[in-house]
Amino acid sequence: MYTTAFLDLPPLLNAGGTVRLPGSKSISNRVLLLAGLSEGTTVVHDLLASDDTRVMLEALRALGCELDQQGDTVHITGLGGKLSVLHADLFLGNAGTAMRPLTAALALLSATQGGVFTLSGIPRMHERPIGDLIDALRPLGCTVECTGQEGYPPLRLAGGQLKLSAPIQVRGDVSSQFLTALLLSLPLVSQDQALTIEVVGELISKPYIEITLNLLARFGIQVQREGWQRFIIPQGSRYQSPGHIHVEADASSASYFIAAGAIAGIDEPVRIEGVGSASIQGDIRFVEAAQAMGAKITSGPNWLEVQRGEPGKGWPLTAIDLDCNHIPDAAMTLAVMALYAQGTTRLRNIASWRVKETDRIAAMAKELRKLGATVVEGEDFIEVTPPASQGDQTAWQHASIHTYDDHRMAMCFSLAAFNPLAPSAVKGKQVSVRIEDPRCVAKTFPDYFEALFQVARTHPDWIPVITVDGPTASGKGTLASALATRLGYQFLDSGSLYRITGLLALEQGTDLDDAHALEQLARQLGEGIALRFDRDHIWVDGRDVSEAVRREEIGQAASRLSAYPGVRQALLELQKAFRGLPGLVADGRDMGTVVFPDAALKVFLTASVAQRAERRHKQLISKGFSVTLDEICADLEARDLRDTSRAVAPLAPAADARKLDNSALSIDESVDAVLGWWVQGWPHVIVRH
Repeated sequence: MYTTAFLDLPPLLNAGGTVRLPGSKSISNRVLLLAGLSEGTTVVHDLLASDDTRVMLEALRALGCELDQQGDTVHITGLGGKLSVLHADLFLGNAGTAMRPLTAALALLSATQGGVFTLSGIPRMHERPIGDLIDALRPLGCTVECTGQEGYPPLRLAGGQLKLSAPIQVRGDVSSQFLTALLLSLPLVSQDQALTIEVVGELISKPYIEITLNLLARFGIQVQREGWQRFIIPQGSRYQSPGHIHVEADASSASYFIAAGAIAGIDEPVRIEGVGSASIQGDIRFVEAAQAMGAKITSGPNWLEVQRGEPGKGWPLTAIDLDCNHIPDAAMTLAVMALYAQGTTRLRNIASWRVKETDRIAAMAKELRKLGATVVEGEDFIEVTPPASQGDQTAWQHASIHTYDDHRMAMCFSLAAFNPLAPSAVKGKQVSVRIEDPRCVAKTFPDYFEALFQVARTHPDWIPVITVDGPTASGKGTLASALATRLGYQFLDSGSLYRITGLLALEQGTDLDDAHALEQLARQLGEGIALRFDRDHIWVDGRDVSEAVRREEIGQAASRLSAYPGVRQALLELQKAFRGLPGLVADGRDMGTVVFPDAALKVFLTASVAQRAERRHKQLISKGFSVTLDEICADLEARDLRDTSRAVAPLAPAADARKLDNSALSIDESVDAVLGWWVQGWPHVIVRH
């Protein structure tokens, strides 16, 4: 998962390949609660790993459930409807799928078994209304206190006296989660009589209620449904563990990859595994909306394949006018797909967007306008007209997308990176998209961007690169690695390639004067010899050589073999292959001059010989090596002379490099300085004509 402050997405040109989706958030948290209320142990397979499921698991543990989690499988020993803990303070983040059903369950349990429970979350959760659920619980005799603003969390649940003779009424036109909360919880108090829930107003998001009813049946609760207005929980209902249950992949998460296929699946389809035609989730109907816009989609029980339509028969996409009541969450993806459509797309019946993680109608409108779209918003609709082009000018604009701590905003707007493919795009005028706070996708899809980069493709020249060059022991490797971490970019320690080659040469007994043999060895790296950088670790054929390559004799060998043109050419090709999405930070001695002359930012890092020698001396002493400061100084001066005077790619700053003397700077200060340059220079779009 990307934990960076922002993530820069270069223009993307196509998509193809296979992505495996994580488990559904809606199913995961429903299953967790049902398992927690049941007797015995339920084994939940393929559980979504996300912020929402984490807070639900923490809540169940705090309430006395026994949990044993191994990866995406968790064993839950439930409460059997009996409280084992009578006081708990539960923090539920921004997880509506935890807040709403736990409120209902604990209010009913507190009213029948005693106990006091507080439920709170992040500030945004305290802005998300829960009054309609409270209004349904209070007439039942549950004591529900809003400790902040009335009708909103935080809440205090403190006993009561149940009155179950009358039907339970709940509004259905704000959020289906209120009805779901009652359906999941009322079996706790149905021992003596059947319980009837009556929906007031039109029920929105009916497919989510279908998920709830389906899962209740898996746990032994057969709810009788009379249309969408009345739901009857039979007398004597009790939760029965199914033993094992598998969580279906998230259909709403599939929408982003369906969209990617519809927009950019040119040469091959995007294959989505984990959800398909047999899905119990209403959001699978997003497929119908995408097909209406022009996507070519085939499917099986557990998979989808999506490709762009033929010119004039699916591409450009077709604008649609759609009632989105059945796909309220997935419909957000349609708003960004509209950027690639001809005409104006109108999405209706989406009032529920207003009370989600953010006001999604307002947020979507604001961020789409940043890109150049024309947007009209209403209380329950949004209209999107894509940016227009005039001659060689396009209305598409570089945009830094604010995500409002809303996972769907981040994932939806990542699709704007395919803007070179838009009907209104102008060649050579591509747009860079910055996603602010990409870590918000942790709510439902922590590895979303990794999955996107798995199927997205672009021209290598469009992938941004930062180069950090400098002499030995200047700290360029430390700086480059830290930058890569802060930006979420790939990392290339080019000097280590020479060190790895030197290490292997010495281990294999290769003569350091045999240029041909050394070249052949270098060409095996990354192919016959597996190579992987993991920030501070270097893996060669599964062996961690991070420490070995830092030995002085290895550094000397690397310096010698780096003078051979054949070795340099072999490793040059390997270095260029490291340029991958979303970007690259490369350190070395000729990264900005030879390997990546088109780098978006070139840094030449320097420090005095005395300062570099002192750093290297401390490093070697800490690792148990015996060496004097004078010896290190002499060695550095000799290396500097070799590196600056060699005939091929001598050490020198690129003409457009930013010079940074870090003699008196800490690592953090050096990183902050370079990041400052990077932010000032955005957008970083490189297009060669």
